[in-house]
Amino acid sequence: MSTISTQLRNFKEPTKDQLTHVFFSIPEVPPVPSKDTEKQVSGDIEKMEINAILSFGAQEVEDSYAGKLHLLPPYLAFSSLDRKSVRFTLPLSTVRRVERLNARAGVYALSLSTWHGMKIIVQLTSLRPTADLFCSLLREALKAELQRGHMKAVKGFVKTCYSEGLVSLSGVSDNEREDGSLITETKEGCPSPETEFHGGLGLQFKFPGDPKKLREASKIKLWTTYLKNHGRNLTLLRYPQCTRLVQVGLPNRLRGEMWETLSGSIYLRYSNPGVYDQLLLDIQGTNSTSFEDIEKDLHRSLPEYAGYQADEGISALRRVLQAYSHRNPEVGYCQAMNILAAAILIYMSEEQTFWLLEVLCDRLLPGYYSPTMHGTLLDQRVFESLVTRCLPMISDHFQAVDVQLSVASLPWFLSLYINSMPMVFAFRIADCFFCMGPKVLFQVGKAILKINGEKLLQIQDDGGFLSLMREYFASLGDSAHPESADPRTRAITRFQELLLVSFREFAVISDETILSERRKYRNEIVNSIESFSKRSAIRNLKTLGRFTKEQAGFIYDALYKAMCEVPPPPAVAPPPSLLTTNDGNQERAETRIGIPTFQVFLSEILTWARSEKIVINGFQQRIDREVAEHELIDRLFYFWDTSCNGSLSFQACFLMNEQKINAHEYPQDLVSGLDGVMLNDLMENIEWFFNLHDNNKDGYLTKDEVLTLSESFLFIFRHEIGDAYLGAVSKFMTNAFEYGDSLLPQHTDSKTGATGPQTIGHNQPYLNLATFRMVVLADEVLESFFETDLSASFRLEPVPDLELPPASSGFLGDLWSNIATQDNKKMFNRLSDELGKTIGKHQVIYRPTIGRFTKLEEPTARESLISPPTKTTSGSSLDTVLVSSSSSTLDASSIHDSGPSSASVFSPMPHFKAVNAAFMERTPFAIDDAGDDDDDSDLDMVHGEDDDQVLDEVDAFLEAHDSGLTEADKEVAKDLLHAEPVK
Repeated sequence: MSTISTQLRNFKEPTKDQLTHVFFSIPEVPPVPSKDTEKQVSGDIEKMEINAILSFGAQEVEDSYAGKLHLLPPYLAFSSLDRKSVRFTLPLSTVRRVERLNARAGVYALSLSTWHGMKIIVQLTSLRPTADLFCSLLREALKAELQRGHMKAVKGFVKTCYSEGLVSLSGVSDNEREDGSLITETKEGCPSPETEFHGGLGLQFKFPGDPKKLREASKIKLWTTYLKNHGRNLTLLRYPQCTRLVQVGLPNRLRGEMWETLSGSIYLRYSNPGVYDQLLLDIQGTNSTSFEDIEKDLHRSLPEYAGYQADEGISALRRVLQAYSHRNPEVGYCQAMNILAAAILIYMSEEQTFWLLEVLCDRLLPGYYSPTMHGTLLDQRVFESLVTRCLPMISDHFQAVDVQLSVASLPWFLSLYINSMPMVFAFRIADCFFCMGPKVLFQVGKAILKINGEKLLQIQDDGGFLSLMREYFASLGDSAHPESADPRTRAITRFQELLLVSFREFAVISDETILSERRKYRNEIVNSIESFSKRSAIRNLKTLGRFTKEQAGFIYDALYKAMCEVPPPPAVAPPPSLLTTNDGNQERAETRIGIPTFQVFLSEILTWARSEKIVINGFQQRIDREVAEHELIDRLFYFWDTSCNGSLSFQACFLMNEQKINAHEYPQDLVSGLDGVMLNDLMENIEWFFNLHDNNKDGYLTKDEVLTLSESFLFIFRHEIGDAYLGAVSKFMTNAFEYGDSLLPQHTDSKTGATGPQTIGHNQPYLNLATFRMVVLADEVLESFFETDLSASFRLEPVPDLELPPASSGFLGDLWSNIATQDNKKMFNRLSDELGKTIGKHQVIYRPTIGRFTKLEEPTARESLISPPTKTTSGSSLDTVLVSSSSSTLDASSIHDSGPSSASVFSPMPHFKAVNAAFMERTPFAIDDAGDDDDDSDLDMVHGEDDDQVLDEVDAFLEAHDSGLTEADKEVAKDLLHAEPVK
């Protein structure tokens, strides 16, 4: 693991607006360029929500529902009060007419007509001024969409949607097989059929499963009826029947379009025309580490499906994955992406798959497909918590026999069950996932454990757990009650039983439950991942030098804290395609820091690289730490940058040339640099300090460099008590120039006859190392500094645990988090300081960085350079005062007293092992084989073309939905169906 990432600590709880966008599957609107004034005006339209009652234009098709109507330009959205019965998201560009209805007194109602003639009636139940404001904002948003030309693009876009042909009078089934795939064989002299609508590999290579057993024809009829009455693609209205039909299973031919409609990726495709094609042009002729990883996994992506045994399928998969990794370089390509993309491509075109992959990775499953897999690990911890709460016997047994639940459950979540169970069933779960959200993964997972509860209590190890799960998944098509005398009961399959248990018994698991549990365990997972990353970084060091692993860990901690405070700019990193770590494997670019981050890093481990002041103002006593900025800090940065790359790194890495040969090595600058000074003796420290100021490395200091070295001394000793250090620097300058002049060639003036040192320029060699040693050893203070104090000023100590962003905890918690910010704390400190100055109680004391000499006395010059140095044993009087102080917050050393926190019980290692094991191969299931149209099975008697059997399964998921309306409200809503527009 070569990259040190602080991204996990940058996580912020989503705002209310962001949660609203996620709920309605609305993509984030990109910033509008300031040059385009028309678009800029449309981008500034205010958002608004209002109480409303939704009535459907067609009579007696659906009930009326109370809820909230949201104006989220360029979208209009509605959700019922329970947030699950009814919802819709309409691009404003699909609205063709908005009329005020002439209704009863006190009723404010609007009629919205979409581009294909569907009529929606909304009754605004807020106060009249609020309703007028909403209508005004809606009018402005519609004008903006008209100016941007989006309304003209609707008809061209919907031609790519299969549902348009499905509900048309002509239909689209003439050239289709029963399973929805296209008939490519044509009679002689007849051209092959061409279609405008998008579709996946299933059109050519057939869809998984037997269409008769899947009752494709019946599902198509039911969906055709629903889409005719409730809109389709961009204008789909999601009523309770929509959810129930999804739970029964989408027909093959509609599945791709419904996935992108339910997930919201259709809005991304609609608002970004031509982006995918442009990405394909951009990546032509390019290469990256992600591209190489993609090539390795292409032929391991659902290899049992016929489409991926042909070049067409492999090429399509390659293009989608490469386009995504190119557009999202921070994520690139991660494990299991190939499984998801391969499955989606069976039902969707390349462009549709690309945008759905974008929604999956960014919104539906954030952090699942990232280098750290933090989203997956977090949800595994949440799943374990829910199992402990709802299935305590299974959880206790797993702990007793040391079985890791994540061994099986992590691949379930990561591949949406596609890699674990037959595809025909996994796609049914994917249908529900895109419709109802990530909670489906948890509900299905717990249902699997409950149904197999008795057998799970008999297992003794991970192998038995995995074997039991494989057997169960292979039997999902079998009858759940084979011994029953009732034929309808015998017809219920184990998969139908799984869905019923999932959505009935575990309906209590809601989106709010998942969000709450994620907040609860996020810090635990972040700390676990950071600890794992730290161990990996230390293990990958080329050498520890003279440090122990514990000391190397302290260096890592200080660097990580500095990167959290001042993130290194991406520009300092070499090209990712040219870097590899010292283990020879190409990985992401090694993290390299610039001077701003280095200053913060150095202030954590070097006393004179920071200024610590004790502030007493009569109201509080505190220690303020400031990062020091001086030419010596910059000089040290470039001194450690031996590769002259303008940046420093924690680990070693190699620059690769085009022939993949190590052309240049970038050393582990920080570890090597600290090793070169922290563990030195007297003479080594003197030589190190000399070389630090020898700019051209010729073994001599010029006069200017001697002055710079003196300034460095003054900077290091700037907060010391008394005149001992100041006097030492003064004597150093005097002795340096005296000894330096004495070594210069003597010159006699022809006019005066006076003899003296030859005059040289300020940039000429002047003082060598031997003379510098002699000057230093002539002073007791400087000798003591180089013998012990210089190395001792570098302190590798435990870094306090960094605070993670606080989780949202209700109104009071959010209010306190907004008040107790760092900026507000600084403002309060400044205010208290000003008040302290006013009453005369403000005092600032700087803590010395060395603290050896504290008396106001002049140091004596050494009589002999070889006499033993006189040690000063008196401690710092200021430190004594600080220790005796009643306030423990005054002592900065107390900040580092606490050792590293104990390792978290949760470890990511078993999860990574589970992923590697799970994706090595996928069990092929016979039920996934495409059915033969000519095969007349005896199962037709049970699974024939009987619409009532499909409706029976729909009724199994039937739930009571509260419209939130009284009988009087319902009467008003019915009257609005016949109301005329206001003239």
